[in-house]
Amino acid sequence: MPFHLSPTFREALTDADRPLTGMWVCSGSPLVAEICAGSGLDWLLIDMEHSPNGLESVLAQLQAVAAAPVTAVVRVPIGDVVAIKQVLDLGAQNILVPMVDTAEQAAELVAAVRYPPHGRRGVGSALARSARWNRVEDYLADADRHVSLFVQVETAEGVRNAAEIAAVDGVDGVFVGPSDLAASMGLLGAQTHPDVVAAVLDAFSAVCAAGKPVGVNAFDPDAAQRYLDEGASFVLVGADVTLLARGSEALATRWGRAGG
Repeated sequence: MPFHLSPTFREALTDADRPLTGMWVCSGSPLVAEICAGSGLDWLLIDMEHSPNGLESVLAQLQAVAAAPVTAVVRVPIGDVVAIKQVLDLGAQNILVPMVDTAEQAAELVAAVRYPPHGRRGVGSALARSARWNRVEDYLADADRHVSLFVQVETAEGVRNAAEIAAVDGVDGVFVGPSDLAASMGLLGAQTHPDVVAAVLDAFSAVCAAGKPVGVNAFDPDAAQRYLDEGASFVLVGADVTLLARGSEALATRWGRAGG
């Protein structure tokens, strides 16, 4: 019997009548991912760049969240064709690639998520969860419909090239990262500095002018609200590990040694 895959993040953004809010899943835990998936948020970002995630743990998290009404996006550690192929074959339908600075890089990433003759993705659908072991009818022919690609602009160079990056056919949206952007501007750790915010908004304008959705990472509630007001289509407003860190600290302040 044919297997039907979930809609992509591209489709979720197109169909949404409001911005989509989500959170990072950085713990590497399928149990934590499942808890977050049932929270009522719209999407989760399973991170492989700054988190203890490998292929096996990402697979387990994708399986854990599959039953929930939430869209899972996987951030690969690097824009490498082999890394992207492996994550796609796990069944990730939505990929975010960090540190994209030029349209040329973006075009290479589009090729990495597409099968020949339009790309370089290796063919292994009979062996992989992506096509549910060839239970998804016509997966090879329709793979582009089942995969969405988002790229991360997070340097001053990337902001300067944001319009050209967003205009690349096959790039479904651009996610702005204020943390690395601040660092590239000589403002390490100052994600809400006025110059950083201005650069983020410059990227917003460029991406929106290209007709693509733009998103941003913003743990500060005031910053998140401003970015939503300025046209962000998708935002990340927290992370599993930071919620645990701050929540456990609050308990310690009230009840533990810190509370004395």
